[in-house]
Amino acid sequence: MAPLHNRISQKELKQRLLEETEPRTTISFYRYFPIADPKAFRDELYLALSALQIFGRIYLAKEGINAQISVPAFRMAGFRDYLESVETLKNLRLNTAFSDNGKSFWVLKIKVRDKIVADGIRDDHFSMQNKGQYVNAETFNELTRDPETIVVDMRNHYEYEVGHFEDALEIPSDTFREQLPMAVELLKDKKEKPVIMYCTGGIRCEKASAYLLHQGFKKVFHLEGGIIHYANTVKEKGLENKFRGKNFVFDDRLGEPISGEVIARCHQCGKPADTHTNCRNSGCHLLFIQCAECAKRYDGCCSLGCQEVYNLPEEEQKQLRKGRKNDQKIFNKSRRRQIE
Repeated sequence: MAPLHNRISQKELKQRLLEETEPRTTISFYRYFPIADPKAFRDELYLALSALQIFGRIYLAKEGINAQISVPAFRMAGFRDYLESVETLKNLRLNTAFSDNGKSFWVLKIKVRDKIVADGIRDDHFSMQNKGQYVNAETFNELTRDPETIVVDMRNHYEYEVGHFEDALEIPSDTFREQLPMAVELLKDKKEKPVIMYCTGGIRCEKASAYLLHQGFKKVFHLEGGIIHYANTVKEKGLENKFRGKNFVFDDRLGEPISGEVIARCHQCGKPADTHTNCRNSGCHLLFIQCAECAKRYDGCCSLGCQEVYNLPEEEQKQLRKGRKNDQKIFNKSRRRQIE
């Protein structure tokens, strides 16, 4: 029987990926459906996808599946055949990355969680059975021409910062669980107006649409396939593109350009920039936006203090990290973490 987890070092796996000559495609998909035994389903899925040389990150819970994967081109037909062989995975909408070289993942990780999206909902009467109406790219563009329509971004603040739809309402928070009650509060006087929720691939806005309906909103829509599917549809059909900037993604790329515009700024010097990076000081690892000039000036670090630590011998760095717990690892303007 094949092992149900990886036994090779991350460094070696990443090197193997970089040496691959076979093209790969980054794909994301999700589905809300009941899974009686997520652990058993996890093992079955791991064996099947490993045999197809698929890498990626997949979350399973009793409420469904959420996946971001990298598929070798010559395995694509086999992958689709496998999905169609599993009753609960038939006819899945697969979101293909808009800007991609296929080198997004180098190992397969499948984890069982309480929820496929951490939502903080504790209401036993809430159900995903009653959710908002799907809208495709054409309908989204048409509905947003109406000034009464409210477009709501259900992503985190750092995702919104580098790219979003025109006139979209930001719910400024670090987590989806914080956003749901915030969205209800911000829109409490607009329960009769049409509301379109959107996110990266559709999974968060679908749940958000169900939550708003549960809270008494009347006309709730969510963008089918999220930004990824919207961008691909706009490109394929030559539609007007209402998304500005870059779409943040949760893989090694950290973003894919959609409109070609740079709407964010470097967190250090303030120049136009939209490249997210993690501080190279392992004791910090802060996610922030850094331009090329500041990356060179600060050795890829978020501050002079972190740069000083980063340039110490590795053993000294380890000593400094001992017993230390990192704070919030994402640059957040509300906390004004100092970045020089």
